[in-house]
Amino acid sequence: MPPVTNIEDLRRIARRRIPRAIFDYADRGSYDEATYRANREDLAALKLRQRVMIDVSDRSTASTMLGEPVSMPLAIAPTGLTGLFHVDGEIHGCRAAQAFGIPFTLSTMSICSIEDVAAAVEKPFWFQLYVMRDRGFAESLVHRAIAAKCSALVLTLDLQIQGQRHQDIKNGLAVPPKLTLKNALDIATKPRWALEVLRGRRKTFGNLTEAPGAKEGLSTLSHWIAGQFDPSLSWKDVAWIRKIWPGKLILKGVLDVEDARIAADCGADAMVVSNHGGRQLDGAPSSISMLPAIAEAVGDKTEVLFDGGVRSGQDVLKALALGARGCMIGKAWLYGLAAGGGPGVTQALEIIRKELDVSMALTGTRDVRDVTAEVLHAPRRDDVVRPAGSRLEVA
Repeated sequence: MPPVTNIEDLRRIARRRIPRAIFDYADRGSYDEATYRANREDLAALKLRQRVMIDVSDRSTASTMLGEPVSMPLAIAPTGLTGLFHVDGEIHGCRAAQAFGIPFTLSTMSICSIEDVAAAVEKPFWFQLYVMRDRGFAESLVHRAIAAKCSALVLTLDLQIQGQRHQDIKNGLAVPPKLTLKNALDIATKPRWALEVLRGRRKTFGNLTEAPGAKEGLSTLSHWIAGQFDPSLSWKDVAWIRKIWPGKLILKGVLDVEDARIAADCGADAMVVSNHGGRQLDGAPSSISMLPAIAEAVGDKTEVLFDGGVRSGQDVLKALALGARGCMIGKAWLYGLAAGGGPGVTQALEIIRKELDVSMALTGTRDVRDVTAEVLHAPRRDDVVRPAGSRLEVA
């Protein structure tokens, strides 16, 4: 096998090792995937400012996120179905993140439960919450997170109604995976995955086993979940969560300046500029294109985190330059998990940190906490060379 040098290498390995339906669940976006593509393209379009002859022999990627020390300004984002990418995936991911010195966020829609993960790790982790129609059950999840000593609650705002993900429908994605002829043939080519995951004891949503309908069978539970996304959610629900959750509160899914100002006044400790990885409102702007205006609008009222297309240390550096305090990764760490379990997650984090460190050095940056827009290259009008006789206009 050729050496793994970047996240794309892990993505290719992951694609070979897990069933197509599971891989596409993480890898694809909603509808025509315009926003999904824009997340990556707009990050790539930002250019770094190369600096020379600056002493960068003593560099540091260490920072803080929500008052917690981190080895680099990065956290693992909440991802559903993680335990289907690798058996006990959430546990492996949390252990790898904590050993690396960054936060891990457990999804409501995880395969391993809050209690499973808490029993398997030594430090607190973050928990992501969907406020469901059944407010009593949503409140019970909050109390379980409190009992597990979770250090932050990540409240997702942008899933009141689920955006259609064409590939999931075409693949017949189900939990647990359905053995249709098509899926069976695919799974047959992934014997290692099948042996580990399908024989594992955790195959459904671990946090929802006490939900209404859970004891009546998986088909009933799936029906209950589908009906729990609530279009009536409002900022009043955020205020309710703030009252019952005593710890750090993070609001994830802010993509509008007006919403950001409201979120900053809700008592949240941080917000995440995010479009759900291009998996919700297709046609929305990329996360990175909205980050500067949102960071400027909220100022020091709350910490601003960034999510959307981060696949490298250079992406992290660019987000910090445009106002983020730190970043979150979803797809990138899932590729590592699917490719190699816990060591694969560690490898993904090592790749990102090394890229961040090298890019800092080549932009003349010694401390990641000092990153500003000065590390980005902004062409001036007279930097653009107009071909002789051309009518090209410079924007």
